[in-house]
Amino acid sequence: MKWLGLKFSARLPERTGAFLELMRFDKPVGTLLLLWPTLTALWLAADGTPSPGVFLIFTLGVIVMRAAGCVINDYADRDLDGAVLRTRYRPITEGRISPHEALLTFVALCLVAFLLVLMTNLLTIALSLVGLLLASVYPFMKRYTHLPQVVLGLAWAWVIPMAFAAQTGSVVSGIWVFYAAVALWTVAFDTFYAMVDREDDRKVGIKSTAILFDDMDLSIIAVLQGLALIALLLTGQSFDRGLWYFVGIAMVAVLFLYQQLIARHREPERCFQAFRNNNWVGLAMFLGILADTYLGVDSSL
Repeated sequence: MKWLGLKFSARLPERTGAFLELMRFDKPVGTLLLLWPTLTALWLAADGTPSPGVFLIFTLGVIVMRAAGCVINDYADRDLDGAVLRTRYRPITEGRISPHEALLTFVALCLVAFLLVLMTNLLTIALSLVGLLLASVYPFMKRYTHLPQVVLGLAWAWVIPMAFAAQTGSVVSGIWVFYAAVALWTVAFDTFYAMVDREDDRKVGIKSTAILFDDMDLSIIAVLQGLALIALLLTGQSFDRGLWYFVGIAMVAVLFLYQQLIARHREPERCFQAFRNNNWVGLAMFLGILADTYLGVDSSL
């Protein structure tokens, strides 16, 4: 049976599993990497008491838009993924989902996300259009520039001003420092991710910061992580955060050091481990703002 161009076979569980895999619901780390800074931005914007409605909208929005980003990424890379060991078994590459079905899935997810944004305000809606543009062009950048991770960082962090606008109706200047922190952090962790596929990417002509940085990769990642830490510290000062916030940032610094240690030999498995460790970075960031909000009444620096 066909409906809206999507083919449904009698083996519905298998088809459902393929679509869930396409949207990476079997790999929640990416969703968490986006969720932690989003929640941190909401807590910053609301000074610890975000609107339940905005909290629900952005939690669901993170899930939906991360899924949409994965779908459009696989659609864009459908002719390349088969040549990369890590991606050769993705649903589109194996023919379990057609490119047409994937594109329709992306459109459907974006519509769901937009319906969620419509429940906020005009500023957030306007900002969401910029976010959609960034998310849509990112997967195609690896064909034209060695800096697709920078475009990803700009897209990934765009949820920060959106969350702030949804909660407060405005975007103050201090939030752009936090935006910069998340963007820098994203470039760093996605460079670890790109280091996993570096040799395969070179063969098929995919560009990345891992290839551009070459033997300077870990050093430049360290610089990016250091700049992200500085931006996080400035964010804390800008929003008058207290001791517990800065304890959270200290935890982030320790985790960054750990990532450098485990990836020091550039083994693909260890680089992937360093990438996944950033889930704990995001959690440390969020726990810092939570602790500062609920435990740090008299602990401001």
